[in-house]
Amino acid sequence: MSKVILFNKPFDVLSQFTDRGTEGSPRRTLSDFISVPNVYAAGRLDRDSEGLLLLTGDGKLQHRIADPTNKMSKCYWAQVEGVPSDEALEQLRSGVKLKDGMTRPAKAARMEPPATLWPRTPPIRFRKNVPDSWIKITLTEGRNRQVRRMTAAIGHPTLRLIRYRIGAWTIDGINNGDWVEIEV
Repeated sequence: MSKVILFNKPFDVLSQFTDRGTEGSPRRTLSDFISVPNVYAAGRLDRDSEGLLLLTGDGKLQHRIADPTNKMSKCYWAQVEGVPSDEALEQLRSGVKLKDGMTRPAKAARMEPPATLWPRTPPIRFRKNVPDSWIKITLTEGRNRQVRRMTAAIGHPTLRLIRYRIGAWTIDGINNGDWVEIEV
C-alpha cells in the first residue's frame, strides 16, 4: 500500500516545497499547506492554475502518475473568453497544432460553471463586452501549459484553469487549499 495526498492547489502556489525564485519576493509553495514528510508532487500544476495535485512518496507510483507515456487522463475545467463554437470544440477533439507539434485528440465539451467553485484571489479579469464560458477538456498527455495553448489556438484564451481529475482521483469534497490522504 502506498499513500497518496490529493491536494486542491490554490492559485499562485508553486507545485514544489521550496521556492528557488528571486530573493525578496517569497512565493507560496506546497510547504505552506502540507507538512507530511517524504512526499513529492507526481507531476506539476502551473502556478496560475488551480485544482488537483497528487503527492506520494512511492517513486514507482509517482512515475506511473506523471509519465505521459502512461496516458493517465487528466480532466480540466477551463473558463475561456467567448463561447467556443462546435467547430472550435471539434478542433480540440481532433488535436491542435501547437509550436511543438500536434496535440493528441482531447475530449472537449461545453459545461455549466462549476457549482461548488471557490473564489479566486485575485479574481479573473472580466471584460464587459466579451462573454466568457466554461469548457471541460480531458487530455492524455501533459505538455507545458497545454490547455492554455490549445484554447488560445482555437481563439478562446483561458481565463481560469482548474484541474478536476487525474485518473480516478478528483477534487470532489476537498476545499481549495486543503488535502486528504488515501491509501492505494
